[in-house]
Amino acid sequence: MATTVWKGHLTFGLISMPVRMFAAARGERISFNQLHKECHSRLKQPLFCPVCNRNVERSEIVKGYEYEKDQYVLFNEEELDKIEPSSARVMEILEFVKLDEMDPLYFDSSYYLTPEDAGVKAYQLLMKAMEESGYGAIAKLTMHQREHIVIVRPGTKGMTLHTMFYSNEIRAAESVPTDKIEVKEQEKKLARQLIESLAAPFEPQRYRDEYQENVRAMIAAKLKGQEVTEVAQPHMAPVIDLMEALKKSLAEKQAPAAAAAPAAPAPVGKKPPTRAVQPISSVQKKAGKKATG
Repeated sequence: MATTVWKGHLTFGLISMPVRMFAAARGERISFNQLHKECHSRLKQPLFCPVCNRNVERSEIVKGYEYEKDQYVLFNEEELDKIEPSSARVMEILEFVKLDEMDPLYFDSSYYLTPEDAGVKAYQLLMKAMEESGYGAIAKLTMHQREHIVIVRPGTKGMTLHTMFYSNEIRAAESVPTDKIEVKEQEKKLARQLIESLAAPFEPQRYRDEYQENVRAMIAAKLKGQEVTEVAQPHMAPVIDLMEALKKSLAEKQAPAAAAAPAAPAPVGKKPPTRAVQPISSVQKKAGKKATG
């Protein structure tokens, strides 16, 4: 069962509904441990006090804020709990905004927002109303000792919540000199054609983390005493003629489609010509070795 990361009430005007939050996604990656090169033992990082000249236990740790060089003001958990805002337990909807006006750049983490039994009807009412109006709800909530601005929106099987970055946390983009670049109409036309040839429904299950798959394969190979192979990298040549590159890209994309088209039926009494098909093998270079000619 998923772990609850926040529990409280979502308020909508005078309507209040008890809800829970669950993480909608967690990154998956293979982790490596740090080992001593000599004996391959796993290393530990002790908490060391340079003044007392000894290692300390976690029970001896307190929190402090450095207000001057080597000068700290101390805090304990009880003091930090006392200053929690109301959004630690009540998520109040501040306003509604059109979802198509939201810039995804502000989105941080994603969560599922589910109702407790007592709040199912109010939850469904709010979700359906937002679904039909195209609005999302802006609210605030406090968790992990930080107050977050969030957007709540209707999802496929319930409401989803995204924590957001504050405007001061968004870094300014480096300016792109678009006003100094002339794009020809024919170039735009070919670019649109290339986009349309690559257009497809969004199916996230089609995409995989190939690097993590290669790491797993490398682990399996090393456990069997096999050599690690190097994945061939594509050669990226600089684009000199943009129009020519667009035409070639479009032709390469259209070629497989033409090859997949059904062949015309052979005339009666004649057999269609046959040709031998050469198998294509995948070639990988061994790491640390140069390819021989």
